Amino acid sequence: QVQLVESGGGLVQAGGSLRLSCAASGSIFSFAAMGWYRQAPGTQRELVAFITRGGEANYADSVKGRFTISRGNAKNTVYLQMNSLKPEDTAVYYCNVRLPIGDYWGKGTLVTVSS
Repeated sequence: QVQLVESGGGLVQAGGSLRLSCAASGSIFSFAAMGWYRQAPGTQRELVAFITRGGEANYADSVKGRFTISRGNAKNTVYLQMNSLKPEDTAVYYCNVRLPIGDYWGKGTLVTVSS
């Protein structure tokens, strides 16, 4: 059974930074990609960034140049460094891992950016 636990969310002023972490447990050695999604109130969940098994990173246009996704040395952890945060980045951020058998999700961590 795969479990994902996010941490690092919180309240920050516009222009500030936060680093989100996601630790995965279980059999994820065959993962295709790990990533972050977010969902603001009244909106659909959207992709923020993902990193492939080979280490290729991809970003939503809205966060390019501000956010950086990376994997830990143990490969079962993924990070999201968020700089130059804007009020529109306010959302619940969800960790995702894509396996051959399907997608797994964490419970989310709230990021609030005040203006």
